[in-house]
Amino acid sequence: MASHDHGDHDHEHDHDKTFQPDEEESLGHYGIAEMAVRELLLERGVFTEDEFRSKLEKLDSITPALGAKVIARAWTDPDFKKRLLENGSEAVKDFGVEMGSVELYVVENTPNVHNVIVCTLCSCYPRPLLGAPPDWYKSRNYRSRTVREPRKVLQEFGTAISDDIEVRVHDSAADLRYLVLPMRPSGTEDYSEEQLEELVNRDSMIGVTEIKFPQ
Repeated sequence: MASHDHGDHDHEHDHDKTFQPDEEESLGHYGIAEMAVRELLLERGVFTEDEFRSKLEKLDSITPALGAKVIARAWTDPDFKKRLLENGSEAVKDFGVEMGSVELYVVENTPNVHNVIVCTLCSCYPRPLLGAPPDWYKSRNYRSRTVREPRKVLQEFGTAISDDIEVRVHDSAADLRYLVLPMRPSGTEDYSEEQLEELVNRDSMIGVTEIKFPQ
């Protein structure tokens, strides 16, 4: 496990219930701290309520479709894929995405390695590419169990990983975000970049599911 300090899926799945945060988790320590810091910065005039609201609206407008564009480009453009794996933060600027002070590290699934992302301390997530994280990603259940028993958690998402494949768990942090580059499904060699985008979903870029050739 990598350790550190620290228009998609609009219907409910069974795992959404399994990993649902309870009421006690809705804010938590980090949520309360964020509110306190925000109120202090507003009080000191670092930014205004309108500026803060505008930033939130921009973040809320982002969907996993943007991340899907990045993945599809990596599948069809070897040079872009190389840049994405070497320096994710720089590569995604091609799509107008600015990671700011946060580093984006892209991990590639292969026939021998399956990657999955978690944030054990809170809910750090590549929002500039995927938008707001799903509720299950923020749940204590997912955050704790993915580190201890990743194969079992993946199985509950319907993803069975054979014993001969290594599962790597990547722990996000305040200054580091991960994105999974899924394997391109076989049988899509003639697909256009736009057609490939349609195959990529949020959960595959977190690593809890795989992408299969459409039936």
